[in-house]
Amino acid sequence: MSTILRLCDLTVSFPHKTCFEDFSSIVYPGDHVAIIGSNGSGKSSLLRLIREIATDINAAYIPQIITDFDSYSGGERFNKALSSALADDPDLLLLDEPTNHLDAANRRSLIRSLQNFRGMLIIVTHDLEILRNCVDILWNIDDGKVFVFNGKYDDYMRQKQSVYNSLLKQKDALDRQKAEAHQTLMKQQERMAKSKAAGRKKVDNKRWMKSVGDLKGMKAEVAQGKQMSTIDKKKQEIAEQMQELHLQEVIVPKFNLQAQKAAAGAVLSINDGAVGYGEKVVLANISLSLQAGKRLAITGRNGSGKTTLLKAILENQCVSRTGAWYVTPSIGFLDQHYQTLDQEKSALEIIAESAPQWDHAAIRRYLNDFLFRKNEEVNTPVKNLSGGERARLSLAQIAANPPKLLILDEVTNNLDLETRDHVAQVLRDFPGAMLIVSHDSDFLKEVQIEEYYELC
Repeated sequence: MSTILRLCDLTVSFPHKTCFEDFSSIVYPGDHVAIIGSNGSGKSSLLRLIREIATDINAAYIPQIITDFDSYSGGERFNKALSSALADDPDLLLLDEPTNHLDAANRRSLIRSLQNFRGMLIIVTHDLEILRNCVDILWNIDDGKVFVFNGKYDDYMRQKQSVYNSLLKQKDALDRQKAEAHQTLMKQQERMAKSKAAGRKKVDNKRWMKSVGDLKGMKAEVAQGKQMSTIDKKKQEIAEQMQELHLQEVIVPKFNLQAQKAAAGAVLSINDGAVGYGEKVVLANISLSLQAGKRLAITGRNGSGKTTLLKAILENQCVSRTGAWYVTPSIGFLDQHYQTLDQEKSALEIIAESAPQWDHAAIRRYLNDFLFRKNEEVNTPVKNLSGGERARLSLAQIAANPPKLLILDEVTNNLDLETRDHVAQVLRDFPGAMLIVSHDSDFLKEVQIEEYYELC
């Protein structure tokens, strides 16, 4: 295979921000590249741009959200798309967050497929197992640039952390020097004050000329000024080096997801239930109950009917259901494809509709907690937001009208690691009932799921 991919001076920008500029690189046959970076940094946009550029290469692209195969689950949609892509024996495989909807077995199968893929692979992912086992080149998008690292993910993180720790030590040493210099300055100023007083006394007693006393004081001040200036210059140099590492302080969203006070009793009850599409029954013999303030995870393999059951609970008209059902009318729902968001509306408009009693300032403060801070960010249409930004906006939309029952369908999809951790913290503190579908077992433990309902 002699096909190579050349990227020359690529730039990704939007009206509200520039993700990166002037990125150039060459991808050779057998190279496996991961595009990493925080939500909204431009990872998916770069992948789509490569797809547009690689017109002379046999390339296959699978997007983050697959809209084909309507009657299938997210995992089944991806498996069908991947099978179709690999059947064409592509020289270049482009994947955007492929593990989002995969159960454990399908995830292991994907990892094996990627390890055995001999062509060029470029993948956008937050999945640590993929990063550690399936790629050998990292493109990190940060601060308007794309930084390339040739090597394994763990080596990359160790190198960054080592250099960062070294710089921190240098900065701490300079801080100590500055503090010591400040203390020295205070003592010298005290001595100078005493010296000046003594000098004035000597001048008054005509033992010194006035100019001699002034000169001694000026020399001491100049010496101290030079010392402080040197230390400040070193501190600035260290600060600039630390910034170039792009291990910037993580901005943590301050979610405030509070549920309505619910009386004791069931918020969801299904007895002898069945769900399906028309005459096709997907699930039968469903019996489950969820009490106020409790949390339940629905688990099962891809295609077992998890999303179909959620649709039935939400009274989706495409899904038929039989049996005895009770569902509280106070529901908040995070759809894994974010279809509750109007694609043409901005974050500001969506929250204004959700909380019409809030004035503009209150909405801006609220969106600020969900990391929508700049004018450009709050006014950008949903269709131009990243997957992680849409997830945060969906949570904001739900929290504006707190529900008694919160239903979450693969909530960790598209979230960067920092946002994922904070969402887990938010959900741990959520006082209402919670029904969650997720393949992320670690996340389910973090949000303290109490019961599991497995679909076979």
